[in-house]
Amino acid sequence: MSSKTVILADGSFPEHEIPLGYLKNAERIVCCDGSAENLLKAGFMPEAIVGDMDTLKKGIARRFSDRIYRDKDQETNDLTKAVRWCVRRNLKEIIIVGATGRREDHTIGNISLLAEYVKDADIVMVTDTGIFRPFAGSCKILSYPGQQVSVFSINPENEITSRGLKFPIKSMKIKNWWMATLNEAVGKSFSLEFNDGPVIVYLEFPEQIS
Repeated sequence: MSSKTVILADGSFPEHEIPLGYLKNAERIVCCDGSAENLLKAGFMPEAIVGDMDTLKKGIARRFSDRIYRDKDQETNDLTKAVRWCVRRNLKEIIIVGATGRREDHTIGNISLLAEYVKDADIVMVTDTGIFRPFAGSCKILSYPGQQVSVFSINPENEITSRGLKFPIKSMKIKNWWMATLNEAVGKSFSLEFNDGPVIVYLEFPEQIS
């Protein structure tokens, strides 16, 4: 399980072996400022700490003064600041962990931001239950029979058609996020056809990880 750049957001610290595996095998870890303390407690080292530094403890700030990147932009959250820092350095293969849990409004906001990030990076968000993956256009997604799948469309006028899901989506406009949730893959892959993305797909982890 290799990963290049992992961003640790300031949600709940990962517990599942898959997001933890990405942290362990990362070439570099970029922290949102509020997550640095949890990262250090877990035994990992940040290559960069990015944010407005409003929650960074003074001791950590002194210890890692050589890798702190302050971004005072109040129109974006710390996760976006971290993604933007990576993209500016041409680090465009990104895995986000720790972006869910704690406050539900932050969780919803962070997930929705994937629709913005997909314009500039190959990016996924890994939680303790599965993966959120954004797509800018029609796509084929590797899966397995029985995998739980949910589809979210940012554009309510986007017409989506699926192939390979238990409950077919046929030229459907997803005007509310619940409308295409709780679906299931029937084979080793499924596809989504749409023209006016982006679309965010949730893929549940298998119960047994080999």
